[in-house]
Amino acid sequence: MTVIGYARVSSVGQDLELQIEKLQEYGCERIYQEKESGAKSDRKELAKALDYLREGDKLVIYKLDRLARSTFDLHKIARELEARGIGLVFIKEQIDFTTPAGKLMFTMLGAIAEFERDLINDRTAEGRARAKAQGKHLGRKGKDEKDVRKAIKLYQDRENNGLSVNDIAKMTSVPRSTIYAKVKELGE
Repeated sequence: MTVIGYARVSSVGQDLELQIEKLQEYGCERIYQEKESGAKSDRKELAKALDYLREGDKLVIYKLDRLARSTFDLHKIARELEARGIGLVFIKEQIDFTTPAGKLMFTMLGAIAEFERDLINDRTAEGRARAKAQGKHLGRKGKDEKDVRKAIKLYQDRENNGLSVNDIAKMTSVPRSTIYAKVKELGE
């Protein structure tokens, strides 16, 4: 039996040190680690860990939310491992998926984690809607109209000046997409 660990953080600024320390304390012989969003299902190091595991092995993860962000994904991975005869353990939550109590706890905590994520998304959407209703600009700041007008003028005269759209975008710092959108808006 081989004990494999998997550690993940969502962004480059976050630290894997605590997870790795706990996985080593548990006795993991090999630890796969990555800095990737849990919402992504195509995580390379997780795929490597899952591929490496054989019947009788155990996958150990520090926290439930390090494996997946949705109950659906958690169950999918857990069922896949169970079908292959591979154990699944979450250290912090003290869940051992090889036991009935562990499976129950896993399901409940997964549902709670997904519920919490949905609440955060709802609050974010409400905040955006409120800001929009108050007339606040959301997203990237628009380009200066003077620069956009200059870019359009250069675009319209490109036969005479020999400039490509890329050249115009570099000269004016107006993105190509903005140039094309404005040209389309003007019906050209």
